Amino acid sequence: MYVEDPPLALSGRPQGPAPWETFPHGADVGVRGYGASIAEAFANAALALTSVVTDPELVRPRRRMDIVCTAPDHEILLLDWLNQLIWRMSVDGLLFGRFDVEIEDDRLTAAAFGEPVDPIRHAPAVEVKGATFTELQVTREPDGCWRAQCVVDV
Repeated sequence: MYVEDPPLALSGRPQGPAPWETFPHGADVGVRGYGASIAEAFANAALALTSVVTDPELVRPRRRMDIVCTAPDHEILLLDWLNQLIWRMSVDGLLFGRFDVEIEDDRLTAAAFGEPVDPIRHAPAVEVKGATFTELQVTREPDGCWRAQCVVDV
């Protein structure tokens, strides 16, 4: 099933309440999160990551996974964060639908809430192999909103 991307507002963010989106990039997929804080943008980028596999609304918060990452800058921190989630998705067979993220300087601490993949209910579309440096960007936009994005290999 193809879901049409939401229309973009003049600022480049989706119109309406959507705090995250995906975007096409060749054979791969871009993930993008927005937020009033950098931590909120990272949490929403993680929701966009989940949306590549399944509808995040279908994921129940039955298990909590604590994740800690450190990196020399926010872009590398985003890569590390998303790759930690991808690793947990792959190794533990989990999907995540809620994220509580805190970022202080070069350190991210988070709780990811989810459940094991249910092939019938979640109907996973693809397997995400990793977050990449392609279109990697963490920036504060002129309106003060944070944007965190990169392309993931599927």
